Amino acid sequence: MPGVPDPDPQRYTRLPTAPVSVQRESGPQPDETGFTAQDHDWQPSDSTSTPTSRVRREPQLAPWALLSAIVALFASLFVGWGIPVAIVSVIAAIMSLRRPEESRALSVWALVLGLVAVLYSVGWLLWAAFRFGWLG
Repeated sequence: MPGVPDPDPQRYTRLPTAPVSVQRESGPQPDETGFTAQDHDWQPSDSTSTPTSRVRREPQLAPWALLSAIVALFASLFVGWGIPVAIVSVIAAIMSLRRPEESRALSVWALVLGLVAVLYSVGWLLWAAFRFGWLG
């Protein structure tokens, strides 16, 4: 402030890491009557119900079933060892079909692609078994 003597004339010549006095203000400053101004826009809620926008939804299973079915189908086109992923996708598709909030279209596609991947994988495994003489 102009006209007030500086209590620490050396404060601008010290290094930035030197210890300096710290004044801490907490809370609002009282007005001239001694009372603090309060914000009356916010009122606490006396309701015990949970807002509907914060209701937790279950995670969606149908998109994951479809993704795993696509991966299993791609793998089963080349090797027969994609059958575990195909079985997982079929199980996830059946589980998502039983949930009312899931997308039925995604679930049906996941089920169909998963079953096709199972068939392709079984075909590859049967072909390999016949080729190596394990089955006849």
